[in-house]
Amino acid sequence: MLKLVIFDLDGTLVNSITDLADATNRALEENGYPTHPLDNYRYYVGNGTRKLIERAMPQGTDPQELERIHAIFSDYYRSGCLNKTKPYDGITKVITDLHSLGLKCAVASNKPDAFSKQIVSAFFDESCFELVRGKLDGMKAKPAPDIVNDIMQKLDVVPEETVMIGDSDVDIITAENAGMRSIGCVWGFRGREELERAGAVYIAESPADIEKICREI
Repeated sequence: MLKLVIFDLDGTLVNSITDLADATNRALEENGYPTHPLDNYRYYVGNGTRKLIERAMPQGTDPQELERIHAIFSDYYRSGCLNKTKPYDGITKVITDLHSLGLKCAVASNKPDAFSKQIVSAFFDESCFELVRGKLDGMKAKPAPDIVNDIMQKLDVVPEETVMIGDSDVDIITAENAGMRSIGCVWGFRGREELERAGAVYIAESPADIEKICREI
C-alpha cells in the first residue's frame, strides 16, 4: 500500500535551471573562466552544487580552486535562487490531490539542504510536505539512498510503501538503490529517453499523471 511520495526538487517541482546557470556563470566570469549556454546546465545539474561547479569548470581544475568557486557560486545563488525559479504548472494541485488520497509527501534533493528549504518555503505552503531534505554535510548524495532512507525513517514508512518522483536517471537509480518504485517526469531537465534507459517504473507526461499513477499503485 502506497503511503509516501518523495519528490525531487529541481526539474520536478520547480524549474530552477536559469537561476542555477546565472549564479554559476557569474562566478565563472568574474574569475576569468569560460561561461556556458543555458542548455548545457540541464546536464551539469542533478548531482549537487559541488558537482555542478566541477562540471562547469575546466577539466582538471585543482580541488581547492573548485571549492573556492563553489563558495562564490553559493553566495550568488543564495541571493538569487528565487529570481527566475518557478513551480511547474499544475504541480501544487497534484500535491493537494495526493494529500486528499491520504498520502504523505516529501522532498529529496541533492541541492544543499538550506537552499532546498529556502525554495520550497518560497513556493509551497508549509502543509504541502511532511519533510524537506536536501544534501547535508556528511550525507551521500543521490543516487545513494541515504537522503530518501533518512526521510522514510523519520516518517516511519518502508520502501514498499514509497514512490520516488524525479526527472533524471539520478532519481530513478536512487529509487532502485532504496528498493522503492519510481516515476520519471518528462517535463524536467533530461527527458523521456534518459528516464526509460535508467529503468523508470512509470512515466508521467504531465504533473496530472502523477496522481493517476499513484492511484494505480
